[in-house]
Amino acid sequence: MWWKIVAIIFVIIVSAIAAAILKGTSRWKSDTRELEVTMEGSQESIVPTFYDPHELEGLPLPVQRYFRTALKEGQQLILGVKVEHTGTFNMSLEEEQWKPFSSNQSVVIRRPGFIWDARIRMAPLFGVYVKDAYVAGQGILEAKLLGLLTVMKQPDTPELAQGELMRFLAEAAWYPTALLPSQGVVWEAMDDTHARATLKDGSTIVELVFQFDHKGLISSVRSDRRYREVDKKLVAVPWQGRFWDYGVREGLLIPLEGEVSWILPEGLKPYWRGSIRQIEYEYAQ
Repeated sequence: MWWKIVAIIFVIIVSAIAAAILKGTSRWKSDTRELEVTMEGSQESIVPTFYDPHELEGLPLPVQRYFRTALKEGQQLILGVKVEHTGTFNMSLEEEQWKPFSSNQSVVIRRPGFIWDARIRMAPLFGVYVKDAYVAGQGILEAKLLGLLTVMKQPDTPELAQGELMRFLAEAAWYPTALLPSQGVVWEAMDDTHARATLKDGSTIVELVFQFDHKGLISSVRSDRRYREVDKKLVAVPWQGRFWDYGVREGLLIPLEGEVSWILPEGLKPYWRGSIRQIEYEYAQ
């Protein structure tokens, strides 16, 4: 008789977990869709609609080499992007606790914005839903267990907005026409392999140093001041992203693998490693 009681309890527990997962997923998707509507509502038209090499005149030489390598004359400018990632995420700031993730990301180029919607698998049946976004000038970073229980949510601050716009600029290696001067990026010469890019959106201004490899492609981006929460305080810390394994997608030469790290006194602290599973572009008309 006891085994029947155990079986009933087991069924009840599994059913409750399944119901929680369904409820959390539904609520999470609804919240994400609301953000997407807001982002789409803030979207601006892209001008010009085609890449013209004359736009490169006066740019730093490594930046000119990059565009000539990554783009083709007459390339339509990107209006929006849909990306699917897979990879691993380090859940600890002090230790190595890498967990597998999958994510969907939506991007609009003007006004700059993105929504990264991820699932990090902690254990069978249990996952953390993470939303990292920059929408209409607002930074958003939150995580919920099963999409229901909040485990982390950063307040809306200028520091968070800066960090999220910085991410948009860094990831433009995946949507390279967004780095053209006509799309709001100001380039400053440094040396033969580095150039500084500045992007402004409203009152938020970010700068990144881009490094280019011997093929003329973006190998890394770096900032000396991206804010990180340490002991419940925001501290400006050096930060970098690296890219490799370039491939052609819809005529664009983009990196398919990447890693993101904090640069701490004791050395690099990677926390995101991922690859592009699928990418689709929407073009200006």
